Amino acid sequence: MPNQTIHQTAPPATETAAPAPVEPRDFRRVLGRVPTSVAVISTRAASGPVGMTVGSLTSVSLEPPLIAFFVKRGSQTLQAVEKAGVFCANLLGQDQGELCHLFASSRRTEVSDDAWDSCCTGAPRLRGALAWLECTIHAAFEAGDHVGVMGWVEHLTDAPGPQNPLIFYRGSLCRLHAASARRVETHPLQWWDL
Repeated sequence: MPNQTIHQTAPPATETAAPAPVEPRDFRRVLGRVPTSVAVISTRAASGPVGMTVGSLTSVSLEPPLIAFFVKRGSQTLQAVEKAGVFCANLLGQDQGELCHLFASSRRTEVSDDAWDSCCTGAPRLRGALAWLECTIHAAFEAGDHVGVMGWVEHLTDAPGPQNPLIFYRGSLCRLHAASARRVETHPLQWWDL
């Protein structure tokens, strides 16, 4: 049988259009589908306790115990945190929506001195919060138009009782449904070990 050369023609190349740039409003809308906890990051400034609401608090490492939050560059509270070298992440409970709004606005100065106490690091803590993580700054880094602050957790505690956290979802403050507190037998998902 004579040698045969088989000619194959490649399919015509299809041109794909470059994706359109991501618009900030679309970015917010889509990422708004990720529920986030609400915390007030507090520290001590020359004028007294200061704080700001964040929805970006996240755990980073178990050993050493590290957490992080992100805040827009130029924040005055961020400057105070960097100067003090310590901060407290005050996790808000489901009935603390007013505090969330207060620390997300310029009305933060309306918080009275008796709303605060302090513990190990000297950073002010909000009384009545759901939990507190007191940290020293481990690192700060640029992250687009924000700054990331990583904190080494020096001390942590949570409030007694079954109170649920305050949740931010799709542009609104939300409560967990009462059924979410029901314990269900499950296998632990160790996704952080994957």
